[in-house]
Amino acid sequence: MIIEPVANTTFGAVVMEVSLKNLDDATWTAIYTAFLGYGVLIFPEQHLTSDEQGAFARRFGETEKLSPKQRGDTIPISNKKPDGTVATPEEYQYQILKGNEGWHTDSTYMPLASKVAMLSAVTLPPAGGETEFADMRAAWDELDTETQAQLETLSAYHSLYYSQAQAGFEHTTDNLYGLHNKGAPLRPIIKTHPETGRKSIYTGRHAYGIPGMDEADSAALLHNLLAEACQPPRIYKHGWQVGDLVVWDNRCMMHRACPYDPQHPRELRGSRISGDPASELAPTYPDERADTFAPSQSNASDLTADPA
Repeated sequence: MIIEPVANTTFGAVVMEVSLKNLDDATWTAIYTAFLGYGVLIFPEQHLTSDEQGAFARRFGETEKLSPKQRGDTIPISNKKPDGTVATPEEYQYQILKGNEGWHTDSTYMPLASKVAMLSAVTLPPAGGETEFADMRAAWDELDTETQAQLETLSAYHSLYYSQAQAGFEHTTDNLYGLHNKGAPLRPIIKTHPETGRKSIYTGRHAYGIPGMDEADSAALLHNLLAEACQPPRIYKHGWQVGDLVVWDNRCMMHRACPYDPQHPRELRGSRISGDPASELAPTYPDERADTFAPSQSNASDLTADPA
């Protein structure tokens, strides 16, 4: 097995000369050690089946079920519908994928956030559709001590209602993709990794409403913190090739999808690993502001996500 760090970044490594479908214990241990150190691991040309990816995912822990319809340990992250056509802008499937073009950590809007996630490439558009990652450990390290001290006293609510509204889409609890109906989780803005002990920024597009802070000031702080964090050399854009598998640590990395022509199908196969309750379970509170997240018809166009 060969592990090569990604050039010109603070994180990430490409892992070659290994077959994820045929791992012995020693190789798995080496992979997991590299995973904790690099945060993102890229495995080219694996071409795993759904079952093989699921078996690899389960090495990290219990797989998260993203939908009541999910069977097994993987789920398509795709604009392709069961009939083979692609989702259109008025459809929920399209809107969720479009929202994912904002920087985020998986499942922070649910009581138990994800600790690990992976994607493998199945069908790709002719251009675009990359996935971008950002190192929130290095972003924390770059902050001055005064800012670090301030942020360690703050928390933020997390809501998929909120983040989708900011992207111009209104949703209800009838949708099945993790839209919370038991309250919004309240999470510290700075997270200490339960295994490495390193601190990182833990916000993303789902975060809002810092308690004790004016709404406008809270939104500005969260926006500026994320914008400044997700800058070179703390970012890496992965250009997919069919058969690639990428796994990342949701406890210290953020990611986002990059735009592509939605007339072309794009299918990635995803797996998420549920977080450990001791470190990823958050208290939830009634989300009284949820109704205000739905944009009106008059301002919906202003809330459309910028496809950077």
